[in-house]
Amino acid sequence: MSEPTYEQIVSELHSKRPITLAPGPRLDAEKHGALPLPPSTVWDLPGGTAWVYYGEGHSGLTRPVIFADGFNTGPSSLDFSWEIMEFGDYALISELRRRGHDVIILGFHERSASILDNSRTAQAAILHAIAERQGHTPLAVGGFSMGGLVTRHALAKMESQGIDHQASLYFSYDSPHRGAWIPIALQAFAHYIKDLDSRFSDQINSPAARQLLWRHIEKWDGTPDQSDERTTFLSEMEAIGQWPRRPRLIGVANGVADGTGTDAQAGELALEGKGLSVVGTKLYTQSPGDNELVAKLRVVTLKTNEVRTSGLPSVDGAPGGSLEGFGILADGLNALSPILGFKTDVRIRSHCFVPAVSAVDVGDPDTDAELYKDISALPPNTGGLDEFKLASRNEGHTLVTEELCTWLLDRLP
Repeated sequence: MSEPTYEQIVSELHSKRPITLAPGPRLDAEKHGALPLPPSTVWDLPGGTAWVYYGEGHSGLTRPVIFADGFNTGPSSLDFSWEIMEFGDYALISELRRRGHDVIILGFHERSASILDNSRTAQAAILHAIAERQGHTPLAVGGFSMGGLVTRHALAKMESQGIDHQASLYFSYDSPHRGAWIPIALQAFAHYIKDLDSRFSDQINSPAARQLLWRHIEKWDGTPDQSDERTTFLSEMEAIGQWPRRPRLIGVANGVADGTGTDAQAGELALEGKGLSVVGTKLYTQSPGDNELVAKLRVVTLKTNEVRTSGLPSVDGAPGGSLEGFGILADGLNALSPILGFKTDVRIRSHCFVPAVSAVDVGDPDTDAELYKDISALPPNTGGLDEFKLASRNEGHTLVTEELCTWLLDRLP
């Protein structure tokens, strides 16, 4: 059997869905048979779309709750939002409507665009909700993951400009207030295959990813650091006061409070290339210390390159909302035609994506001591949120559960 050509590999990669690191159903997940309900109305907004579902017994917007979508690639999808919010472990949309809330699912034309750009869409949605609302019940505004940062900025920006957002509650659902994490090994692999298929690298280098990630590399051999875009975003948040001042601020996290991490130990082999085109590739979980090996990279060419890091903590196994980053990559490569030689063996599918200390804004993910600290032992009023709730187990990032949702629902206006 002849070896595949460069052109064959490129063609096959581009014929498949891009490898994108984001929560949601996997490629091989069983599809839910139900379809989203038709919205009561749809708003076309600058840079996005809002799908509106009136609460039970409502003929118009009465008790608005805005849920902003999180990070991914491409436009927001109503089907995807229903998969996350309704067809998973807990039927959040149904329960919101049963309780008399009007659900506004806020999507963006490009989920990987700058948080500041999508904030303008959120501000437009807030003003539209005020104009459409019947009565005077204040708004609840927040979102999942990046959506929590988008709406946090939107509300604070409106206050800084003297615009009345009429929100009495802000909420975030596993949002990376102090930064998110994609293993350097995965970032490096994305950039390493850029000449074959740039879409994975493009996601890692997108404006939103650069703003969200606590540490980022632009090229496979780059030095992990805070990106310039993140520095600019943090400066913008500082300029508008960090948080909105008028609403009550609450948040939930998909990680535990007592500092217990996951089974992903530092320095373990997470993914190994087995096919001829990737044999020699090995991706490891992050190790603390200096000059630590995190990746061996070999794709198609004969040469194998190493990626090493210094001064990073053991973040992959930290308490928090997890992402199947290594698993997503393995599934994508294993879905390619076997003759291309991209078969991989994944040993650790998941890594911490949003550390618990970041989701509830009580610590930076700089050290193991911060990442694994006992949040339940911290004094009141630590961080920017007025109140927060952590999960009883470390679970998938933005997993919608009865435990977290009922806590949130009980606090809506």
